[in-house]
Amino acid sequence: MNLHVARRAYWGVMAVFYGSGLTMAALASRLWVVRAHLDATPARMGVLLLFTSLGSMCVMPFIGALVARRGTAVVIRVTVAVGLVGLALATWFITHGAQAPTAVGLFLIGAGIGSCDVAMNLAGTDVEHALGRAVMPQFHAGFSLGTVTASLIGVACSRLGLALADNIALTIVATAALTLWGAVRLLPHLRAADGGTSHPGRRASAWSAWRESRTILIGFVVLGAGLAEGSANDWLILGIGEDFAVSESVGILGLACFLVAMTTMRALGTRLIDARGRPFTQVVCATCSLVGLAMYALGPAIPFVLAGALIWGFGAAMGFPMGMSAAADDPARAAVRTSVVSTIGYAAFLAGPPLLGLLANHVGYRHALLVVLVPVALSLALAPVLRPPARTGASVAA
Repeated sequence: MNLHVARRAYWGVMAVFYGSGLTMAALASRLWVVRAHLDATPARMGVLLLFTSLGSMCVMPFIGALVARRGTAVVIRVTVAVGLVGLALATWFITHGAQAPTAVGLFLIGAGIGSCDVAMNLAGTDVEHALGRAVMPQFHAGFSLGTVTASLIGVACSRLGLALADNIALTIVATAALTLWGAVRLLPHLRAADGGTSHPGRRASAWSAWRESRTILIGFVVLGAGLAEGSANDWLILGIGEDFAVSESVGILGLACFLVAMTTMRALGTRLIDARGRPFTQVVCATCSLVGLAMYALGPAIPFVLAGALIWGFGAAMGFPMGMSAAADDPARAAVRTSVVSTIGYAAFLAGPPLLGLLANHVGYRHALLVVLVPVALSLALAPVLRPPARTGASVAA
């Protein structure tokens, strides 16, 4: 393949990841204001955030096969459009204090952006295979950079006293432009890459990925990483605000520390993967997650808590992108395996918000986050499954 085409596709995928990060963090960076508008308890906030995950889980299992039939570019355009409509609706209802209708907008955000997650990860693995080297963490660094940007915009809007609607309008325009620019630069996703799911008589091959032990175990690694990342997006700001007498901007700064660390690790972590492999990298990252999360949850003062958020961010960085790459090691099964792993990973966002919200009612936001140490420890124990499988003659032919 022409190297120029592959590099062009690289930046197209990067733009889509960046725009997705902007959208996902737009409301997360302003949860302080969101909670105030809705006058919601921790448990009620957990239930509302659950609808974003429900939207993702209802649609994501079908996206791998859809990409195989329609291609990544079409699926990305449609799913991002759905997500942005959901973001606009959710913002409208939030600013009018309507809790129940807000859930509809959050559901659409999850359905759109969660489905885009599967498609853009497949687009990223296409570029990885074309370039012949690990670049998936760099794409996820682009996603994290988008979330950092959203957080900084949130800080600026908070300082300037701008309305939540103005904040979200900027995000919608920027994400739409990035998606349209990036989608036309993607590589075509070959039909053969779905393992034959486009043929009606082979539909069962898509579901067979759910019976593959390595695929399921990779999903649990991504589940732990997803909880480490998602719980920070949902609760880090509110935990600081609950336990310390600080302004909203300090809470957003805590999230920014987490996101900057995660972005930096994803941008530079490919060197660690190339030098020591995925399992070693996962051990290092999961250990950092355990240490940083414990520091954040138990820290007695803001400097200690912010340092914990920073270390936590380094640790949460690599599990998700490495899981996506591991699921796509065999291009002939990349679409269906990536869809399975993404669905399992997003179960973190399904179970996390209500569980942590209910716990926060009794022990507070920060102490509730200690439960996340369990799945992170599991992802540490499962690090060896990220090792690329031995190439057989059949897989090479595929």
